[in-house]
Amino acid sequence: MDKTYNPQAIEQRWYDTWEENDYFAPSGTGEPFCIMIPPPNVTGSLHMGHAFQDTIMDALTRYHRMRGDNTLWQPGTDHAGIATQMVVERIVNAEGRTRHDIGREKFIEKIWEWKEESGGTITRQLRRMGASPDWRHERFTMDDGLSDAVKEVFVRLYEEGLIYRGKRLVNWDPVLHTAVSDLEVLSEEENGQLWHMRYPLTNGTGHLIVATTRPETLLGDCAVAIHPGDERYKHLLGEFVELPLSGRRIPIIADDYVDPEFGTGCVKITAAHDFNDYQVWQRHRDETPIADQPHGGLINIFSESAAVRDTLPDEGQLLPAAYTGLDRFEARKRIVADLEAQELLEKVEPHKLMVPRGDRSGAVIEPFLTDQWYVKAKPLAEPAVQAVESGAIKFVPGNWKNTYFEWMRNIEDWCISRQIWWGHRIPAWYDKDGNIYVGRDEQEVRQQHQLPDDLTLQQDEDVLDTWFSSALWPFSTLGWPQQSERLKTFYPTSVLVTGFDIIFFWVARMIMMGLKFMDDVPFREIYIHGLVRDAHGQKMSKSKGNVLDPIDLIDGIEVETLVEKRTQGMMQPHLAEKIAKQTRKDFPDGIPAFGTDALRFTFAALASTGRDINFDMGRIEGYRNFCNKLWNAARYVLMNTEEQDCGQNGGEVELSVADKWIISRLQETEQQINKAIGEYRFDRAANALYEFTWNEYCDWYLELSKPVLMSDAASEAAKRGTRRTLVRVLEAVLRLAHPIMPYITEEIWQRIAPLAARDGETIMTQPYPEADDGKIDHAAVEEMEWVKQFIVGIRQIRSGMDIKPGKPLPVILQHYSDQDKARVERNHHYLQNLARIESIDWLPDDKEAPESATALVGEMQILIPMAGLIDKDAELARLNKEIDKLESDAKRVEGKLGNASFVDKAPEAVVQKERDKLKDIQSTLQQLKSQKDKIARL
Repeated sequence: MDKTYNPQAIEQRWYDTWEENDYFAPSGTGEPFCIMIPPPNVTGSLHMGHAFQDTIMDALTRYHRMRGDNTLWQPGTDHAGIATQMVVERIVNAEGRTRHDIGREKFIEKIWEWKEESGGTITRQLRRMGASPDWRHERFTMDDGLSDAVKEVFVRLYEEGLIYRGKRLVNWDPVLHTAVSDLEVLSEEENGQLWHMRYPLTNGTGHLIVATTRPETLLGDCAVAIHPGDERYKHLLGEFVELPLSGRRIPIIADDYVDPEFGTGCVKITAAHDFNDYQVWQRHRDETPIADQPHGGLINIFSESAAVRDTLPDEGQLLPAAYTGLDRFEARKRIVADLEAQELLEKVEPHKLMVPRGDRSGAVIEPFLTDQWYVKAKPLAEPAVQAVESGAIKFVPGNWKNTYFEWMRNIEDWCISRQIWWGHRIPAWYDKDGNIYVGRDEQEVRQQHQLPDDLTLQQDEDVLDTWFSSALWPFSTLGWPQQSERLKTFYPTSVLVTGFDIIFFWVARMIMMGLKFMDDVPFREIYIHGLVRDAHGQKMSKSKGNVLDPIDLIDGIEVETLVEKRTQGMMQPHLAEKIAKQTRKDFPDGIPAFGTDALRFTFAALASTGRDINFDMGRIEGYRNFCNKLWNAARYVLMNTEEQDCGQNGGEVELSVADKWIISRLQETEQQINKAIGEYRFDRAANALYEFTWNEYCDWYLELSKPVLMSDAASEAAKRGTRRTLVRVLEAVLRLAHPIMPYITEEIWQRIAPLAARDGETIMTQPYPEADDGKIDHAAVEEMEWVKQFIVGIRQIRSGMDIKPGKPLPVILQHYSDQDKARVERNHHYLQNLARIESIDWLPDDKEAPESATALVGEMQILIPMAGLIDKDAELARLNKEIDKLESDAKRVEGKLGNASFVDKAPEAVVQKERDKLKDIQSTLQQLKSQKDKIARL
C-alpha cells in the first residue's frame, strides 16, 4: 500500500471497475429491497442536498446488497419541463431566433439534442459520489415507456371522470406564459404600499374606504366584503358601491374571511385575481347581486402577459379603454394617479407584504383565470390517507405524517396542464366545434368515436405538469403498464428517501397514483431528512455566498477559482465584492481535496432523523483524518501479517485477553450499527463505527498487539492468534464501513481479504457483519477496561506533570485486591510497554506513601513518586507561566461577557461560545494550581 492515503488515486479506478462488472445490478437471492431515486432535473447539477440524500440512499443500497437482499436502486432523471425549455430557449435566443420562429417540432428536436449532449451532468456527478444504482436500467420521464404510462393514466382517469377541463384560478407566470405549481412559486417579504381608496355608496350617503396592496385590480372587483360581526358596517349590507374609474355597481357582502383589524375592515373582492377572493366568490356567487354582474362577477382583466386586456364585444364596456394594453404595474401608476385626480385616494402608507415570484423567471406570479386540465383529488386522497393511518406506510420521523394529513385532508383539485412545449403533450383532441376527444393517440380517438377521416382534429397544445409523470415513477420505471418481472419483483418499493418540502407535491401524489393503478402502496417507509445548511445554520444560497459544491469538497478548489464561481453572473457589484471578501476570509487557502469517503462519512455522521444539517468544514476535516487513520492502521496490519501465518490454514491459535476484548467489542459494535441503520439513524451508525475503529481498534488494540508480536517470550500460537485477530477484525471493520465509505474500504479490503481467508472479487458482495453473541467474552472486556484505566491513569500523570512519554516510571500500588494483583501479573507486558513502567511495588495499606501523583483504578491507587522525576524549579516556572497566561485570557473573556453591549447585540451562539471558553479556562486553571501546590510540597 502507498504510504499516504490519496483518494484521487483510487476512486475513479474502483468506480469504473464496479460499473464495468455490473456489480450494481440486482443479484441477491434474499428478499427484494428497492429504492427509487427522487429523479433530479436533467438540467441540474449536484448540490449539497442531492449529495446528502444520495449518500443515504447509497448507504442503504450497499447495506442491503451486502445482506444478500435482491437489491435495486432505480436511477433516472426528470425532464423538468419549464427548466429545460428555458435552457434551450436561451440557446435559440442567442442565435437571434425564438422558439416560435422554428416551430414546435424543430424546437423539441433541439431539446432532445441538448439532452443527449449536455443533460448528463448530474448523473456523472452522482457517480463521483460513489452512487451504486442500476445504471443499465436508468430511466428518463420522457422515455417511450414512461410516456406510454403517462398516457395510460391520463386516459383511465379521464374515462372515470377524475380528469376534467375547467376554468379556474391558477398561478400564472406572465413571462413564461404558463400555469406553474405552488412549488415553483417563491414568496418572500418585500417592501410595498397600502393604498386606501374611496368607493362611493350608490345611495349617496358617503363612501367606504377600501385598503389594498394592488389598486390595479380594482377594475375586476365584483364586491366589497366586510366581516359579519363588524358593527361599523352592518347597516350597509345589501347596499352597493360604485366601482371607481369603471362605473360598475358592485354589492357589499359579509364574509368571515375579512379581518376587521386590517386596514379599514373593508376588503375589495377581485375573484379572478386573488385566491382568497376566489374562495369568497365561490361562497357568494349564487347571490343575485354578484350573479347579475358581467361574467357572474368573475372578471379577468389581464392578458397572458399581465397587461390590461381589451374588452371583448360581448362584454360591453367592461374595462375602461384608457388602460387597455398597459402592463399591470404601469396600469397601477395610472390608476392611482386617476384616483388621486378624482379625490378618491384617501392615503398611501408603507406596507410589507409577501410577493410571489416564479422560481425560473423571477416575475411576480399573477393569479389568473384560465381553462386548464384538472385531476379530482379528493377521491384519490382518501385511500392515500387511510394507507398512512393504517400503518401500510410509515413516516420516519413519525411526526411528518401530521403534515401529510393536514395537506391531504384539505386537498384541492390538481391543475395538471402547462402552457409550454417540452413535456408529455396532453392526449386530447378537438374538432372545429370544440368537442373534446381523449385517447392514447389520434387513431384510437377516431376508432373509439367513429369519426370520419375528413374530420380535422387538433391535439391540445398544452403539456402535463412535470409532477404528473413523476407521480408514476415507482411503477412506470419498472415497466408499467406492462407486467414486467421487475415490476412484479420490486413493487411496492421498500423506502423512499426525500426532503420534507415535497411531501405534498411528490410523495402524496405517488401514494395516490400507486394505490389507484397498482392497488398497493408505492413504498413501505418514507424517511424524511432535513435541509443541508451552512455551519451557522443559514440556508445555502448564491446571494449569501455560502454555497458549497460537493465536487469541490471531493477534488479541492483554489480560493480565486472559488471566488469566481461564487460571484459569477451577479448583477450587483457590491454584493459580489462582499461575497468575494468573505470567501477569501473563510477559505484563504481554498478548499483542500477531502475525497468522496470523507464527505460521505460527514453526511452520515450528521444524519439524525428529520433535523436540518449544519455542515461544518471542521467535521469533514476530522473525517478525512479518520480515513487517514484507517489507511495507516491497514499499513501496520499488513506490515505485521503479510507473508506471515495468520491462521488461515489451521494451526494452533492462542487468543490473548486483548484479542478476546477487541473481538467482543466488535460484536457489540456490529449490534449497534445494524440497529442504527434499521432505524435510519446513520449518525449513530457512523459514531459507533468511528469510536470502535479509531479509539478501540487503532488507538488501543494495535498498540496492545505490539507486545505480543515483538516479544521473544510470546508463543507462536499467541502470535498467530494476534495476527489472525488483527486481520479478521480489520476486515470486518471494512465491511461495516463499506456502505458509507465505499472507496477506501474496497482498496484496503483487496489486500486484507486473503489474509482473513475471505474469497470474492469485491467487498460489495461480501456479507455485512452480524454480531455473534457467543464471541462476546465479558470477563475479557472487564479485564481489558481495567488495563486501559491503569494505562490512562499513568498517561494522565505524565501529561499533567509534563513528564516525557518515553521516560520509564516507578509505580507504587496501594489499596489493591487479590484480583488487582492477578490482573497486574497477567497483563504485565501490556502495562510495561504501553505505560512505560520501570518497576511496580506493592505498598501495604498501613504504610505511608511518599509524595506522589495519584490515579485510581477502581479502589486501587496508582502512585508515581515525584521526587527525582521532575526539575521542581523548572516545572514551577512552567506552571506559573501557563497560569499567568490563562488568568490573562480569563480576564479578557470576563470583560467581554461583562460588556452589556456585546451580550445584548451579539448572536446567542457567539455569546455562548465565549461563556464555554471561560468555563474551560477556569477548569484548566484549577487543575494547574492544584498541580503547582503538589509540586511545591516536594
